[in-house]
Amino acid sequence: MRRGMSAFNVASVALGLAFLYLPIVILVIYSFNASRLVAVWGGWSTRWYAELINDQAMLEAAWVSLRIAFLSAAAATVLGTLAAVALTRGRRFRGRVLFTGLIYAPLVMPEVITGLALLLLFVAVEVDRGFWTITIAHTTLTMCFVTVVVEARLASFDMSLEEAAMDLGCPPLKTFLSVTLPLIAPALAAGFVLAFTLSLDDLVIASFVTGPGATTLPIRIYSEVRLGVKPEINAVCTILIAAVAAGVVAASLFAKLSGGRGRAAPIGAQV
Repeated sequence: MRRGMSAFNVASVALGLAFLYLPIVILVIYSFNASRLVAVWGGWSTRWYAELINDQAMLEAAWVSLRIAFLSAAAATVLGTLAAVALTRGRRFRGRVLFTGLIYAPLVMPEVITGLALLLLFVAVEVDRGFWTITIAHTTLTMCFVTVVVEARLASFDMSLEEAAMDLGCPPLKTFLSVTLPLIAPALAAGFVLAFTLSLDDLVIASFVTGPGATTLPIRIYSEVRLGVKPEINAVCTILIAAVAAGVVAASLFAKLSGGRGRAAPIGAQV
């Protein structure tokens, strides 16, 4: 017989959710504060969103961050998918354990060490630090997350679907593109959104490998927060929260729709 949640469990869940999300709710509310003082409520207003539109430095930093996040997430999705396929479909090969360790190392390695290592690498090869060095660094950071997501999906993949397609005369490459990829598309979308969010949020690694003309939004926000929090920064953070939430909802809907089509479509129609 199942019992309902006790008062202690309800209180624990409520306190945990409040600890996680109450600061975000307060930030969003104070982004509509009419007062210039962050801690003093002066009524509802959207003046700081108008100020943000006229802040060219902040908009330029946001544009740089979006471009870096999109490029690094796309590259990480491709490389992470290939790594996941190699780990799940490839036969045992010499150095497999080392390869697996190198793929998963950024998951547990502190970002300070990763950023310093990449900085030393770029200095050693005499590469000018800037937009592309941040993109490479973020690709290195996020590829392992994509690999974990896609590998988990491939581990539970029904191989009989691919075998049926090849029995019908479909070449291996076309089978992968026509059968496997559509069925693991939700995992690819989830990996892309995760990589995009991690890249957009990164501050530590980007601060190591950035250069002139490549100031990302987190670096810009951090540099301004050191001089005092402005309501305009609350507006920026609110827009980022809304964008990430919209991305998560879109990815969830895409995963649900793709999963439904994958279950409903016959094998012959996918080949």
